[in-house]
Amino acid sequence: MKIQILGTGCPKCKMLTQNVEAAIKELGIDCHIEKLTDIDAILASGVPLTPALVIDGKVVSYGKVLSSNDAKKFLARK
Repeated sequence: MKIQILGTGCPKCKMLTQNVEAAIKELGIDCHIEKLTDIDAILASGVPLTPALVIDGKVVSYGKVLSSNDAKKFLARK
């Protein structure tokens, strides 16, 4: 599973990263997390707002900070 966190490094982006990492740890998922901070790359991905969570190339959330429980719901579907 490939997980991407899209954001410029703002506090909301950092909080999303922490919550996703906590969800991954709780679920015991083996995956790779990539933090995409380049604004041109973020725009090219089609995400209108950050922070965004992308799982295996599919945007599952954008414009809000998911709690670790919310992130687990997306991660458990994979």
